[in-house]
Amino acid sequence: MKEIKVYGYARVSTKDQCLDRQIIALKGFGIKDKDIYLDKISGKDFKRPKYQMMVKRLKEDDILVIHSIDRLGRNYEEILEEWRILTKKIKAQIVVLDMPLLDTRKKDKDLTGVFLADMVLQILSYVAETERSNIKKRQREGIIAAKQRGVIFGRPKKEKPANYDDIYDAYIHHGLSSRKAASLLGVSQDTFLRWIRS
Repeated sequence: MKEIKVYGYARVSTKDQCLDRQIIALKGFGIKDKDIYLDKISGKDFKRPKYQMMVKRLKEDDILVIHSIDRLGRNYEEILEEWRILTKKIKAQIVVLDMPLLDTRKKDKDLTGVFLADMVLQILSYVAETERSNIKKRQREGIIAAKQRGVIFGRPKKEKPANYDDIYDAYIHHGLSSRKAASLLGVSQDTFLRWIRS
């Protein structure tokens, strides 16, 4: 009979963050140290060295355990696709410790676990996408309301110094370089060039 391997995956977004809580939870599930894979990298995509190393080892019926779904990734669209690869293509099983409904292990050839987990993930994806849309809508509405109140966005415009016209004239008619003109005006070359374009 084929031996079923159990792997744990833990991730934090930066090197300063601590993995201890996730590791304790994975060990509590009975996973050996050598089978726990750790990444200290953003969850924006799945190009993570330890995660990729672990996925290469995953075989059919092996179990991948994670502490929470956001440890897998941040983008629910990508999580759904990765979930599909893991559970349908590789045919591995997934257990999300802090959400018991996200457990695809088959109980006595019962597909309910897989079906429920897929459905819950779809719902989570929908909720996350709706929340993202609502946040963007609230931001747009907030910007419109602020503009109506007279709030000006972006960096305040830099006022041209009193000697601007003289320097500009020297730049246009007497071969003064834009770098030198900017230096004489006490601004960056980009600012000076922006002024002459406006």
